[in-house]
Amino acid sequence: MKSFRFLAAVTLSVLLFQIAPLLASPPDTNAPANYVIKVLMKDAKGSDSSLQVTTIDGPFELDTLQKNSVKINNTDIPATLKMSGELTTINEHKGRLKLFLGRTVPYVTGSFNNGMSSSYSQLSVGLDSTFVVTFGNPLVIQVDDSGEVSVLVTREEN
Repeated sequence: MKSFRFLAAVTLSVLLFQIAPLLASPPDTNAPANYVIKVLMKDAKGSDSSLQVTTIDGPFELDTLQKNSVKINNTDIPATLKMSGELTTINEHKGRLKLFLGRTVPYVTGSFNNGMSSSYSQLSVGLDSTFVVTFGNPLVIQVDDSGEVSVLVTREEN
């Protein structure tokens, strides 16, 4: 009889050990998490550049200067980069990303002093779109003769 009790106790222990993960509460996918949004840009020559921001679910905005400035009459004119939008998680694997990715491009509006000096203005150009992203998988969002732009959104586990 003692061996039957021992065998029953061992069997019950093994069963409880195997179903314990099933009884545990599932991960809370509504818990706040950080997300890294990385935009990868590849020009027609194969040069890569990127822009990255870390945010939580919701709106984000980044304004920064472009690495290379534009020269107008031997004067460096800065160009800006802007990335803004809103990330809404759908579930633990996917999200809806509304994204504006743009920059300012300086251009000459007039010249004076026999062309020695110029006035210029800035034109804002960019992409404004909404798409579904799968966390951890890059998504090509724009392709043209000048290159390719993709976005990678990853969920950071804290």
